[in-house]
Amino acid sequence: MKIAITGAGGMIGRKLANRLALDGKIGDQEISGLWLHDAVACPSIAEAQVPIETIAGDLTDPRQVQQLLDCRPDVIFHLAAVVSGEAERDFDKGYRVNLDATRQLLETVRKLAYCPRFIFASSVAVFGAPLPNPIPDSQYLTPLTSYGTQKAICELLISDYSRRGMIDGLALRLPTICVRPGKPNAAASGFFSSIIREPLAGLEAQLPVSDDVQHWHASPRTAVGFLMHAAQLDTSALGASRAITLPGVAVTVGQQIAALQRVAGDEAVQLIRRNSDATIQQIVAGWPQSFQPTRALALGFRAESSFDEIIQVYLEDDAPEAGASKG
Repeated sequence: MKIAITGAGGMIGRKLANRLALDGKIGDQEISGLWLHDAVACPSIAEAQVPIETIAGDLTDPRQVQQLLDCRPDVIFHLAAVVSGEAERDFDKGYRVNLDATRQLLETVRKLAYCPRFIFASSVAVFGAPLPNPIPDSQYLTPLTSYGTQKAICELLISDYSRRGMIDGLALRLPTICVRPGKPNAAASGFFSSIIREPLAGLEAQLPVSDDVQHWHASPRTAVGFLMHAAQLDTSALGASRAITLPGVAVTVGQQIAALQRVAGDEAVQLIRRNSDATIQQIVAGWPQSFQPTRALALGFRAESSFDEIIQVYLEDDAPEAGASKG
């Protein structure tokens, strides 16, 4: 099995590439090669069990896409994207990267005349207020950001190309991934991770919204598990809609902070600085709060059951020293 990953230099892309390279297989199927693409050079993977080719460049360039797909990968994980806050600030860049690059990938596959599994990282940002709480699988799409609109358009493209037998596609509506390791990114949702990650490292964190804001979360480990499961899923019963809202944990910011307190004590919580940001508040106000992911659960997708578990995953996977210090 040959696998291509776009956005392989991003946080989820790196974790997925490492998992595949070190395992050397998906389920019972051996991986014969990995093709990793990002706008910048992808990091090397020590002790990889499979051959790896890395490509750095622009996915809106047809030559780059052709180079990536020349091997005719059996599975394409399309994770490359401009994140929500940046897509809202830079309209042209958001549509160029999030929509045009996706269309370029799909068109290149169509011209190659073969049918790979095409797994697209969509988002719960395809939904916008007013919304029921929880949101059922039958909810129609009303994105209130450019990012959500771009993801919704791509979902429709993936369903249509799948209907016509050009790809075997899945659009996975990922929860907000938390706790993200490393430095903050330009996502409007970045504070959900910052208010946990920074205090655990003894640093101050800015909280731009009120404690009663509720949102839908899953860990990076679970995100990789979603992608791996999607690569093995029997899609014959999915029907016309190839978009799936994935399971997660619905918590308020206040409940996040309470979980942090249980893990790291009052000292960590005191490092959170409440600093209102009207722009972030406006974006977040239109986001979904919780879901009934009946379809995803029936298909075997699984997530954490509490935010305490999500913090524990971060301590185990991305902050081992912090995890050790907490016993």
